[in-house]
Amino acid sequence: MIRLAIVDDQALVREGLSLILGAQPDLSVTAILADGAELLESAVDVDVILLDLYLPGQDGVAVLQAVRGRGYTGRVLILTTVGSAADVQRALAAGADGFVLKDATGDELAAAVRGAHAGVRPLSASAAELLWPRQSARVPTVDLSTLTTRERDVLRSLGQGQSNRDIARTLSLAERTVKTHVSNILTKLDVASRTQAALLAQALKD
Repeated sequence: MIRLAIVDDQALVREGLSLILGAQPDLSVTAILADGAELLESAVDVDVILLDLYLPGQDGVAVLQAVRGRGYTGRVLILTTVGSAADVQRALAAGADGFVLKDATGDELAAAVRGAHAGVRPLSASAAELLWPRQSARVPTVDLSTLTTRERDVLRSLGQGQSNRDIARTLSLAERTVKTHVSNILTKLDVASRTQAALLAQALKD
C-alpha cells in the first residue's frame, strides 16, 4: 500500500484528490494538509507527497527544499493548475520526483503517484508539452531509425512513465533485458537519463 499525503490550499481540491486517489486499491491517503507549514509541522510519515506548486507563504518548491532539508527521503510529486516550462524545470531541479498538472485525469494522477513511488519520474503530457511543445524547433532532432523495433516499444513505455518492471511485464521481457534496452536507447538518442528519454517520447508522440 502506498501511503500518500496531499498538500493543497484549496479545500475542494484536497477533498477531490483524496476521494479520487483514496478510491484506488493500492493507495492510502493518510494526511490532507492546507499548506507547507502544516506539512513541516506534522512530521508526516508517508511514501509520496502530492504537493501543490502555488501555496500561500512558501511555494511548493520552497516547501520541497525544506522537507528534503529535514531528511525526508520519500517521493514528492508537484501538482498545479497552471504551469510554465520554468516551473517544471525549477521543480525538477529542486529534486521533485514528478510534475503533474491538475488537468490530468484521475487515472493519470494515480499512475503518476505509482510511477514516482517506483522511482520513475512522471511528467504529465501537459507538463512535457510545456518543456518541448509539439511542432516547435525546441524539440530535439533525433534519429529514431537507429532504434530497433523492441527499443521503440521500450521508449514508448518510458514515455508512459512505466518502470522497468512494468515494461518487462507489458512486453513479456526479463527486467535485465529491459535495462539493456534502456541503456541502448540512451546511447543511441544521446540523452543522459531515462527521464530525458521519456520526455523525448512525449514530445515526439503523434
